[in-house]
Amino acid sequence: MNNFSKLFLSIQAALLATSSLAYAADTEQQDDGKLERILVTAQKRVQNAQEVPVSISALKGDALEAMGASGQDVRYMSARIPSLTIESSFGRTFPRFYIRGLGNTDFDLNASQPVSLVYDEVVQENPILKGFPVFDVERVEVLRGPQGSLFGRNTTAGIIKFDSKRPTQEFSAYAKASYGTYGTQNLEGAIGGGLTDTLSARLSVLDQQRDDWVDNKAPGFEQNDQLEGYHDRAARLQLLWQPNSQFSALANAHYRDLDGTPRVFRANIIKSGTNDFVDGFSRDTVYQDAASRAEQSVEVKGGSLKLEYDFGTHTLTSISGYESAEAYSRADVDGGYGASYMPTMGPGFIPFTSESADGLPKHHQFTQELRLASNELGRLDYQLGLFYFDETLNIDSFNYDEAGAENGYAYQKQDTTAWAVFTSFDFDVTDDFKMTAGIRYSHDDKDFVAQREVSPAGAGPTAMLYQNPSDGQISWDVSGVYTLNADTNLYARVAKGFRAPSIQGRLLFGDEVTVADSETMISGEVGIKSDILDNRGRVNFDVFYYQVDDQQLTAVGGGANYNRLINADKSVGYGLELDSQFAITSNFLVTAGMSYNKTEIQDSGLAIAACGSGCTVTDPLDATGNAIIDGNSLPHAPKWTINMTAAYTYPLETGELFAYTDWAYRSKVNFFLYESKEYSDDYLLEGGLRAGYRWTAGSVDYEVAAYGRNITNDESITGGIDFNNLTGFVNDPRVVGVELKASFF
Repeated sequence: MNNFSKLFLSIQAALLATSSLAYAADTEQQDDGKLERILVTAQKRVQNAQEVPVSISALKGDALEAMGASGQDVRYMSARIPSLTIESSFGRTFPRFYIRGLGNTDFDLNASQPVSLVYDEVVQENPILKGFPVFDVERVEVLRGPQGSLFGRNTTAGIIKFDSKRPTQEFSAYAKASYGTYGTQNLEGAIGGGLTDTLSARLSVLDQQRDDWVDNKAPGFEQNDQLEGYHDRAARLQLLWQPNSQFSALANAHYRDLDGTPRVFRANIIKSGTNDFVDGFSRDTVYQDAASRAEQSVEVKGGSLKLEYDFGTHTLTSISGYESAEAYSRADVDGGYGASYMPTMGPGFIPFTSESADGLPKHHQFTQELRLASNELGRLDYQLGLFYFDETLNIDSFNYDEAGAENGYAYQKQDTTAWAVFTSFDFDVTDDFKMTAGIRYSHDDKDFVAQREVSPAGAGPTAMLYQNPSDGQISWDVSGVYTLNADTNLYARVAKGFRAPSIQGRLLFGDEVTVADSETMISGEVGIKSDILDNRGRVNFDVFYYQVDDQQLTAVGGGANYNRLINADKSVGYGLELDSQFAITSNFLVTAGMSYNKTEIQDSGLAIAACGSGCTVTDPLDATGNAIIDGNSLPHAPKWTINMTAAYTYPLETGELFAYTDWAYRSKVNFFLYESKEYSDDYLLEGGLRAGYRWTAGSVDYEVAAYGRNITNDESITGGIDFNNLTGFVNDPRVVGVELKASFF
């Protein structure tokens, strides 16, 4: 696609979002067409989002229905919430989140991320846990960071909260089935209600699958429909016991089982000197000699218990959580066949073969939070809390020779213990001005050991390498909200957060375990939250600035095929976010969203190894040939994201017709810390459509719909591998299908 075409589509996307929204689809319409309140738990209390002095976005209802129609994973939220992008080199199992440009490109199974994911009030620390499927969810909240006072370490960029639909005494159930392109099937359902007068339950199940649809045309390895398939199953059982109005106990057990193939790497799909696809690129074709051995599996088991007791003036809350994961992923990393020292190779030049695997044979985490909160005492309310975290994990890394035989092995083992004490205060200075302040002390300890036992390069085993980083930090926030009038609130917030020390111990091709010291972040934002047009419109706007000191960065790849952790002196970011939502009529709702993020690494002496694949590095080089990254933007940090939705219903005597569309645009991103002409993508624009008919028969609501995801069939490179050849991976193709849903009451 030429630059003019890309610019034209970018302008189209901007025009679709003339007013912007942080996708607050948690809102529903009232019968009179007015917008209802958005209720969130951003401060661990149920609050009106318009009154919370922090930038929040939420997803619910039609948005989740439409985006999940084709069995997509959590990445479907990328760019559909301002300042949020999500990408993965593992596929469905290992999403990497970025908020306001802050994230981590590291693909190690021990990678630390500055975006924390909280599922049903339990933090999901390991990146494998963060890929749990999204189904039967009440709402998704995105809280931009830092969120260190109430949510702790590793939340410098923010948090993403998923809240499942809880059991109730009222009976409800639904069943949903869809079928689409590439044999995409999505079966989903839930049933819940009262078992006794005091005990209720809800069972939710999910079964998603897609056939392999990528053909392998490597000479001697030809096979149609060999890659990109998956079968993902998950279930959740919740029991809620409420013997009286004071006490409740909510038990949650969940499970996931995934089998499939990993993300498909494609050798030399980038035209040298540009970031365009090579001539003749086809998304449904690869040329790999190890595709037959590609596999990926994930098993997650977990549970939690939330106990609450209302003393009247105070509520005591205890949340205990346990998570365990096993994972294995093996892939043709060079993305091609043969090599320069073999009889054949392709497509393009392949210096050497690369087939590897990573496994998580052992992992478990235990978390415990104890919190005491006052209940509307008057002008002053507060929360006090304790938190404990314990995690153990083992990681195996394997390498394979040209015939697929194992020729390299290394392992990592890590135990992490963290604890924290925190408090937060809400004070009504006047009837119109309220302040919130919080402070938290967190302490983090890691015990780490790694060793390479067999080297693919014949370098021999390493000694057992140990690291024991430990740190304690204070996080805090101060914010205020001023009620300008009944429909408009002004707010300001200053906050500090930190990310605990991180360890990178991949030793297959290196002899060093690297440690990144704690990073700290100070952020400030001011904004306005307003309901307009007699509550038929909502417009929120904020501007922000942050500075990250000692930012943890991952130097991924390079000619040595070795990841290293580094600390930059600092990085800065600033920008804006604009939210809007309008009920044009009682049957027509539109939303739009926009964000601008400018990020910059500021460290005059920081240089890293650049690509080993012949790419065109545009950064200046130091005396050793490393790329100087001072002044670069952060990786996967687009300056612009734009999103919009439109939902329309047309009532009939027997039911209603409906249509829903959503669009998301993100501007140029660089894939790595250094900048090159090849390893970037100019833009990504994807749209979805869902339309159908709803009707009621007896006590059952029915819905039949047709859907499409990536309906323009946008082709974009979404990431790269830089140590072997101009390898990249791409976004999913257009998927269309039909869906039937029945809801029982």
